[in-house]
Order: sequence, then C-alpha cells, then structure tokens
Amino acid sequence: MTDTIFALSSGRPPAAIAVMRISGPRADAALGTLAGSLPAPRTASLRALRDQAGDLLDRALVIRFPGPATATGEDLVELHLHGGRAIVASVEQELSRLPGLRLAQPGEFTRRALQHGRLDVIQAEGLADLLEAETESQRRVAIAASEGRVSQTAREWLGRAADIAARVEAELDFGDEDDVASHAGYHPASDAGALACDIEYALAQPSVERLRDGITVVLAGPRNAGKSSLFNALLQRDAAIVTPIAGTTRDVLEAVVSRAGIPYRLVDTAGLIGDTTDEVERIGISRARDLIDRADLVLWLGVPDDAPSNALKVASQCDHRRPTDEHDIATSVHVPETVDALWTAIDQRCRSYVGGSDGMAFRERQREDMASAGRELRCAANEDDPLLQAEHLRLATRWLARLLGIDAAEEMLDALFRRFCLGK
Repeated sequence: MTDTIFALSSGRPPAAIAVMRISGPRADAALGTLAGSLPAPRTASLRALRDQAGDLLDRALVIRFPGPATATGEDLVELHLHGGRAIVASVEQELSRLPGLRLAQPGEFTRRALQHGRLDVIQAEGLADLLEAETESQRRVAIAASEGRVSQTAREWLGRAADIAARVEAELDFGDEDDVASHAGYHPASDAGALACDIEYALAQPSVERLRDGITVVLAGPRNAGKSSLFNALLQRDAAIVTPIAGTTRDVLEAVVSRAGIPYRLVDTAGLIGDTTDEVERIGISRARDLIDRADLVLWLGVPDDAPSNALKVASQCDHRRPTDEHDIATSVHVPETVDALWTAIDQRCRSYVGGSDGMAFRERQREDMASAGRELRCAANEDDPLLQAEHLRLATRWLARLLGIDAAEEMLDALFRRFCLGK
C-alpha cells in the first residue's frame, strides 16, 4: 500500500493559521483517530483533535477531500490549526505515530499529483516557478504554466503531430483499403512544415530562465564619466562609492532592481583606460570589457564614436556638459526627470528581450524537446519518401510527448483510431 504522507503546507509557524495536509489511503483513518469522527466531504467542520491519551491537541477546522478529484489524486485531509509552534509540532508528532503515515519529502505532494494525472510535467514546473517568483512578469508566466495554458499549447502541437503521423502510417499500412482513402487536400509535408513554424516561433520568444535572470545593463566608459553616480541614481540608493578621485571603481558592482515587473541587473564597471600598472585595476578593466560584450544593453558614458554596438549613448552630467547630436539621451543625477527618461529608454530598448504580456514562456528543458521536435518536423516537411517521413513524424511526436511527460505511442494510436475506421 502507498504510504500516507503529511506535511505543513502553509508558512512556518508562528502564524495565525497553520494548514497541515495529509494525503494517501490512510488520510481518513488518520483524521478519524485525531477527531473521533469524519465530517461530510468537502465541508469545513470544527473538531477537537486529541492524542492517543485523549488529551486535547487543538480545536481546528478540518476538511476531507475524497480522491481522485483532489489536488494529489488521492484521499486528502486538511487540518487548519492554530499556528503556534508547539501546536504544529504536537500534531506532527501524533501523526508520525499512526501506522502507515510519514512526513512528506520536499515536493512529494506535487509528485503524487503528477503520478495521478492531476498535473503534467509543464504544470509541475510552472508551480515550482510560481513558488520562486519575485516579480510580476515571473508570476504571470508561472501562473500560465501552472494553470495549464502552456500545456494546452504543447498538447495542441502534440495532437497535430500525432494526427499527421497517424495519417501517414495509415496510408502506408492500409492505403489499399476503402476505409483509409486519401483525403482531398491533405498534405502531410505542408502540415508538418506549418507545425514546425509554430514551434520555431515559440522558440524565438524568451525562455523562463531569461525572464528570471532579467536584463543585464552595464554602465561603461572612461574614468570619472559619472558611471557610479548614475548607477546610484538608477537604483535610487547609494550602492556605489562616489568620489572625485579617478579610478574609484576598480571592480564590478552589481545590483538588481525590478521595474514594471521586469528584473534588471545593473552593473557598474571600472573606468576604461588604455593601460595601467595597477594589477587590480587591470583585472577590473578586463572584467568590464567582458561584461560589455555579454550585456543586453550598455549605457555608454564615453565618447559616442567609441561606443559598442549594443550601447545607448548617454551624455552624463548634462547640467555641466553639453550633449552632442551623437548622444541618444542626456542625463544628470541632479535632475530626476532625466533619470526617469533614461529608464524609459532602457525599457523601450530591452522589453522585447523578455517577451510580451501574454504570459507564455518555456523553460530551457522544454525548449530542448521543442527544438528536437521542430527539427524532425522540418525533415518530414522536406522528405518525399513516405517511410522516412513517417519516421521523422514518429520522432517529432515522441519529443512533444516527452515535453509533457506522456506516452507518445498511446497518443499516436489514439489519433489513428479516432480518425480512421480500421476495426473490421
């Protein structure tokens, strides 16, 4: 028999309420032992919870959810306890004494939901992302995955691939039978190519990891150009040391700030000069050049002609220095409106790096499966031999099924028998 597991599903105590979950075949028995009787399903009831000696542990709201229509697909019980540490510890101790019950491992409730078909792999990964979301854009993408929007798209792709594969297989195996006559206007190569285009479009969008890591904006330029002052102004706090002494910043300084739900990683760098005898400064300059090459956007505070290709040319200290036509924007840390305008320019330049507002994004693990499926679909679209075409389509279906964590063979058989009458 499967173990029955329990764990605290709310935040660690002390808190106003602590929710203890019990999932598995002995969930109802455990509740009966603690509460003395079982309430009606899906009805919150006040019960006195007692230990084996009959002493009161707590008076709690209890709810029982008979499986399989539960979060885990099993019988599930929730104990809404008072959130003191001693109460939670005493209930956990009492549950651990009951036969067949044990403390859940991290993520085990979600794993059981996956095993019982209450979630697919994409939804489970989305739920993990939701728990770690720190910005609005991360939350929106994680919600789309955990609630099944991303899975729905992947299932649509799988259904289309399985349908194309099933038709080709049927033509190969039963093409001479009346029940599987060729369909007018049916072109497996063009259908495979159209599906490949849809997958390739999704791959062109930013990944979940890209959204999580944010946009890297590097402030660069010569010594005493005002980089650190502008760095502090963008963050609205004194993160970097600012002095009139040339070369004050000798290493990389990083900070993360969220703007309109998007994380930005701002990086202040050492002033760039041709050469230096200071070994520490030389290392700082080398790191600065490396960051410039890898940045999503460089705020270049030097001579405009020297700006890298990924730069926004910033005229800093514009209250003292007059900008030129070659500059993209003028700023002064003493004029807040110019700093706001710079943020607007950064946003306009970088928003496409983290996608639109539709909340759809795939993780790198998922994107690898999508890329493999797309390649097989492209091969099928360019293949004239039906046998080879069928093999590429079979592999594409397998990759898309792996994306969802389901059986590709079953999906293709379902499509085959759904579309054709072969059972003579």
